[in-house]
Amino acid sequence: MLILGAAVCGFLLDLLLGDPEWMPHPVVLMGKIISRAEGTLRRRFPPTPGGEIAAGTILAALLPLGTLAFCGGVCFLALCIHPALCFAVQTLWCWQALAMRGLLQESAAVQRQLERENLPAARAAVGRIVGRDTDRLTAEGVIRPAVETVAENFCDGVAAPLLYMFLGGAPLALAYKAVNTMDSMVGYKNERYLYFGRPAARLDDAANYLPARTAALFWIAGAGLTGQSAAGAFRIWRRDRRCHASPNSAQTESACAGALGIQLAGPAWYFGQRYEKPTIGDALRSAEPEDIRRAGRTMAFAGGLLLAACAGIRAAVILGGI
Repeated sequence: MLILGAAVCGFLLDLLLGDPEWMPHPVVLMGKIISRAEGTLRRRFPPTPGGEIAAGTILAALLPLGTLAFCGGVCFLALCIHPALCFAVQTLWCWQALAMRGLLQESAAVQRQLERENLPAARAAVGRIVGRDTDRLTAEGVIRPAVETVAENFCDGVAAPLLYMFLGGAPLALAYKAVNTMDSMVGYKNERYLYFGRPAARLDDAANYLPARTAALFWIAGAGLTGQSAAGAFRIWRRDRRCHASPNSAQTESACAGALGIQLAGPAWYFGQRYEKPTIGDALRSAEPEDIRRAGRTMAFAGGLLLAACAGIRAAVILGGI
């Protein structure tokens, strides 16, 4: 019951408080470790495709395993001292593994600037949560990536951490965050990371495979509870869930597009270069700023449903003695 209670408390703390700026965050530490490890590994291995893949494989293996071992060791020592201390540690880390409130706050900032008709500020706000170039974006061009980010990061920031913490507590959830952080830092298909980042990107694809599909189904359910089209979400998810280079990213994006009745994705600019991407969803209407709030509400309801489902299953397993 300790993991169950810690996961529920962590979810509620994230929903209420988000990530306070004064609090040290494990993902920040992971980022520093990745940056330092990258430099060290690149010096140790030849700058060839094989050498870079080998270096990237070591990083992709050691950071998640090291995170799991360290966090598991801390939780074990805390449990030896007192179960209440272990519960506190697990709750803190479960809280920090989640990012729902942060997503809601950052996306809401984009919507506020759009409603004020301050396009430069809206571009700057969306630039905080997306990796694409934003200087060319129109108002509707700002709305779409904001909505896409909420939908896609429902998996990375809510659904996947929840699933992993209910399976293995905070240590497994933070090991997942290590994988996800590596992918966000080195998992690019550009000249610098094409080979070095490939192992991290493949590991992230594997770690998110089941969570992304689970997240899409709960997004569809959340759409029905928030007055959107669950039928449309399911139809577009079935049709467009593979319309992305990543095997996972279009899962929740397609459900979101179908629920809202708008078109997402399509061509985008990165580092001054235009990339052609398939569109997701049907443009039954133009995207509007309120769609950002609608996506956020759906994410919150979907997250609550997933929490209840995971808690119910874990409680049934515990009470059933499995």
